[in-house]
Amino acid sequence: MTINILMPALSPTMTEGNLAKWHKKEGDAVKAGEVIAEIETDKATMEVEAVDEGKIGKILIPAGTQGVKVNEIIAMLLEEGETANDLGKVAVTSPASKADVPSVIPSAGQGSQKVSDKMDPSASLRSGRDDKGGMGRNDNAGRIFATPLAKRMAEQAGLDLSKVKGTGPNGRIVKADVQGGSAAPKMAAAATAPVLVGNEKVNVFGQVYTEIPNNNIKKITARRLLESKTTVPHFYLTIDCQIDELLKVRETLNRAAGKDATYKLSVNDFVVKACAMALKAYPAANVSWSEEAVLQFKHADISVAVATPNGLMTPIVKKAEEKGLAAISGEIKDLAKRARDGKLKPEEFQGGTFTVSNLGMFGITNFQAIINPPQSCILAVGAGQERPYVEEGQIKIGNFMSCTLSTDHRTVDGAVGAEFLQFVKRYIENPATMLL
Repeated sequence: MTINILMPALSPTMTEGNLAKWHKKEGDAVKAGEVIAEIETDKATMEVEAVDEGKIGKILIPAGTQGVKVNEIIAMLLEEGETANDLGKVAVTSPASKADVPSVIPSAGQGSQKVSDKMDPSASLRSGRDDKGGMGRNDNAGRIFATPLAKRMAEQAGLDLSKVKGTGPNGRIVKADVQGGSAAPKMAAAATAPVLVGNEKVNVFGQVYTEIPNNNIKKITARRLLESKTTVPHFYLTIDCQIDELLKVRETLNRAAGKDATYKLSVNDFVVKACAMALKAYPAANVSWSEEAVLQFKHADISVAVATPNGLMTPIVKKAEEKGLAAISGEIKDLAKRARDGKLKPEEFQGGTFTVSNLGMFGITNFQAIINPPQSCILAVGAGQERPYVEEGQIKIGNFMSCTLSTDHRTVDGAVGAEFLQFVKRYIENPATMLL
C-alpha cells in the first residue's frame, strides 16, 4: 500500500515548519536513509531522510511552502509494484500563500480613483458645491463631504460617516474626525492596513515601509521571550569585575600559542569558563523551576547567545566546567559558525542550564537580558572600560567590566544570586584559579 510521508517534528517545540526544498521529484526512486527534503524548523534548516524505500508518487506540498503543520501529509511514496492509480485521493490543506492576500484593499465608492488621491487628506473636493456645515452632507442627494482617506478609514472601521461631524473646510470630514470618538477603538486595527503608492507600501499615516517576513526562528524566539518576560519573575543583580589580570593572562596565552595557534582566546571564553566554574562551586544557582520541584543540575551546560541572519540562537557548550579555555574557545567558534549557517543539530541548541550574553564587542557597557526558559539565569556581559578606582588610599586606573545577572526569583533569589556572582567575580579577577 502507499506510504504517507508526513511533516516531521524535528524539535520538541516545533508545531509547524517551512518545506524549504525537495531533493527528490515525482517518479524518483528513494532508498531508506536518503535525504529527500530540507525542512526549516524553529531553529535551523535540517535535512529529512527517508525511512522507507519506494518511488515518489505524489508531492503534495511544494518546495517553499511555509507554515506546514507537523504530521501533515507532504508526499506519498509508492512501494514496489504500485502505480499512480494506487495513490487514491488525499485532501491536503496547504497554508494560504501571501499571494492570496490583496495588497490593495479597494474602498466603496472610490471606483478608479488614483491611489495617490486616496492617500491625500487635503485632496480637492470632487463635488460641484460645498457643504455649509452640519454632519458632513453636501447636497440633497445625500452624498457625504469627506476626504478619500477618511472614507476608506471609515469603511474599514465600519463607521457611518453620516453621523460624524466634519471639522475640515466647509464641514468636510477629515482623517482626524474618523479617528476620534466612537471610531477610535476600531481604527487601531485599520490604521495598519497598507495602501500601494506606485510600488511602495504606505500606511494611513503616510509612512513608507517594507515588510520583512518573520521566519520560524524569529517567531519561536519572540514567543519564548514574551512567555519568559510575562511568566517568569525576573530579578536583576549587577557586579563590576576588574579584568586587568584576565587581559594579561589572555595576552600571554595567545602569544605563547604562536602564529600557527589552533586557538585565539577571547574575553568571552574566560567568562564562559568562569560561569561554569562558579556553577560547579555554587550549584544552588545551577537550577531550573518546575511546579513539582526545583531541578538542580550536575553539570554546567552553558548556552552562548549568538546573533545570526535568521535571529538569535543559543548553542550550548556542554560540561563546560570540565573543559579547558582552548577547548571552550574552539567549541564556541564552531557552534557559532554552524548557528549562522543554520546547520546546528537540535541537541546542540536545546537545553542548557545557564546562558551568557555578551554585547561588549558592540561597546554596550550595561544591559539586562531576558531569561532563556526553562533556565533560571542569564548573565549579561558589558564592554571593558578604563575607570578610576581607589586602592589603599591611592587613585588608580583599571579595566572594569559590568556583569548583570537576570534570575528567576522562584529558584534563584537575591541572596543566592549575589553569592553566585561573588564566585563569578573571583574567577574573572583571578583567572589563574580556573586553570587549577
